[in-house]
Amino acid sequence: MLSVIAELVAKPGCEADLKTELLRMVEATRLEEGCVQYDLHVDTDRPGNFIFYENWTSREALDRHAAAAHMQAFGAKSGELLALPARILTCTRIV
Repeated sequence: MLSVIAELVAKPGCEADLKTELLRMVEATRLEEGCVQYDLHVDTDRPGNFIFYENWTSREALDRHAAAAHMQAFGAKSGELLALPARILTCTRIV
């Protein structure tokens, strides 16, 4: 299994719009083959910081996710919503 932690930081004033777009991705992503878990969180101290915690059956499943139409559509909009490039960490569980 492959785990992903992704952090997305909204531009000031774009917090609600970013949240709306991220929630749209949750619905579509949870239907994808290979998606085990895809949870969206918001930082308790910084409401414009969103974190995805994801688990995928394989790197191939994650690669298909990255190429999915809803991910490509978000990528086209992300420049107007994000203060920074998304920070993506991939990891494998040790214990």
